[in-house]
Amino acid sequence: MTQKIIILGLLATLAACGNQSTSTDASNTAKPESTAVTAESASEAAQTSADEQAEAFFEEVFEQSVARSPEAQTFLGRGTNMDKWDDLSEAFSQESLRLSNENLAKLTAIDASQLSDANALSYALMKQSLEDSIADHKWRLYNYPVNQMFGTHSSVPSLLINQHRISSLKDAEDYIARLNNIAPYFDQLIDGLKARAAAGIIPPKFVFPHIIRDSGNIIKGAPFDDGEPNTLMTDFNGKLDKLAENEEIGLTDEKKAELVAAAETALKTSFKGAYEKLIAYLTELETQATTDDGIWKWENGDEYFNVALARTTTTDLTSEQIHQIGLDEVARIHDEMRQIKEAVGFEGDLKQFMQFMRDDEQFYYANDEEGKARYLQEATDLIETLKANLDSMFITKPKADLKVQAVEAFREQSAGKAFYQRPSEDGARPGLYYANLYDMKAMPTYQMEALAYHEGVPGHHMQIAISQELEGIPKFRKFGGYTAYIEGWGLYSEFLPKEFGYYSDPYSDFGRLAMELWRACRLVVDTGIHSKKWTREQGIAYYVDNTPNAESDAVKMVERHIVMPSQATAYKIGMLKILELRKAAKESLGDKFDIREYHDEVLKFGPVPLNVLETNVNNWVARKLAS
Repeated sequence: MTQKIIILGLLATLAACGNQSTSTDASNTAKPESTAVTAESASEAAQTSADEQAEAFFEEVFEQSVARSPEAQTFLGRGTNMDKWDDLSEAFSQESLRLSNENLAKLTAIDASQLSDANALSYALMKQSLEDSIADHKWRLYNYPVNQMFGTHSSVPSLLINQHRISSLKDAEDYIARLNNIAPYFDQLIDGLKARAAAGIIPPKFVFPHIIRDSGNIIKGAPFDDGEPNTLMTDFNGKLDKLAENEEIGLTDEKKAELVAAAETALKTSFKGAYEKLIAYLTELETQATTDDGIWKWENGDEYFNVALARTTTTDLTSEQIHQIGLDEVARIHDEMRQIKEAVGFEGDLKQFMQFMRDDEQFYYANDEEGKARYLQEATDLIETLKANLDSMFITKPKADLKVQAVEAFREQSAGKAFYQRPSEDGARPGLYYANLYDMKAMPTYQMEALAYHEGVPGHHMQIAISQELEGIPKFRKFGGYTAYIEGWGLYSEFLPKEFGYYSDPYSDFGRLAMELWRACRLVVDTGIHSKKWTREQGIAYYVDNTPNAESDAVKMVERHIVMPSQATAYKIGMLKILELRKAAKESLGDKFDIREYHDEVLKFGPVPLNVLETNVNNWVARKLAS
């Protein structure tokens, strides 16, 4: 931007000199005017050249990344390399480092001073991303690639069921090929686990029963045994049935039977063998696991945690500062809960009120198919009701559809209580709001409203779908993300509807506060475990003592902190920044403030670090004040 101002100033000076020359020497009139035009043309040409160069490079880097990930191609809804899995090898990791260095050199060769404002932002974001990628290469083993929250063992069936579309015979054959290609994929996974074990990075002992059980569940049912049809077999058959409905495809009964037989063979041989090998290794690795859960136990674990917090929050907040913010927010929310307790006439202290909310049967649906179906339908209704009133809150709305569904049986026992999955690149596959209905006691109805807003609309679906649909920004920004921005928006989206008359039931409003409280506690417990050496049991006790959630929620949350250090701090830090910027904008603009425009400013750039979000909002405020 500075360079653009200098160029405009230079052009203004040249123009003034040209006019002055015209009045004094008619014979020289054409010369200075020609000089000014030439300078302006050269400037515009330089900017156009730099912008075109940058935009082409942004696209090149994104497509390079996608081309190296068959799974990413499937997630985006592309039909390429659907017979393959990602490369998990150390050689691939080293190649990634080489490409990051190469791409950074190419990027910095572009003259950033000649870029438009939009491309200058993309340039800065890509530069930071590449620099972080290079700096973080030394931490590449500092994670648990299989754990109770996610991992290769569960992502395989999830991708096949939810992302691998079968729209042709080739797609069906690719599905079978993926089943057959599991063995080398899992061999790479095991090699990675061994490398981590050699570095002292072994999942805590509590993780192993979850991942061994979940891996075993994936290879149960027909054709593995005489039980009910396996989830994958059911999925494959269902997709073939739908394919057969398209007469243009020409799927004959004979061909269908051939494909089904091939899938069964692949499942019983390659697929089953790969999972059995993984289970055997995990069973062996479990004997080396300990109950020291924080990553302070890793070599340079404290240093890594500081890096993780910086990446997650996109701030320079220290672990101690984040811990204190959490304590302060817990105290504030407790006070607001006490007001609701008084409003509903509950006699007793806050802890007793929380116990009442936790245990009273009126807040839970039956743990059967009818109760689960009711929950899904009512969550859908809540989202549809709010979608019908989005105009009062937003200018831009997503085009992609949203579907609410239960977490699949094979992973529901260990998965989180709710999460969102983005739509396909073309929007043909809708976004998915997953509700975990394994234990209905962990899904109280008073939290249903806030949960639906967070995962659906106006939360993750709105933000992520809009980001994908934005025009004029490169794909690496459309499909990239910053956790503090994304999850901060999700938590902000729980609060926003209250300002528009939602949460009319005080118990639902208590549920909203309960979920915000949960995120505040995360700041305390995450830093407690990884910086202050809290035990798993201390973390669980903190949640149980300070929230109305079921103990099963507390156990899952603490175990999530342990295997995903820093991730859970993003929600509250991001929400607080969005609210802080909104408050400052409102105070500055007064009657000129329009919450719909504010939301557009937050969303129209796609995911950005919190400091960039602040700059964007401040620029918007300045433009409004100047208008």
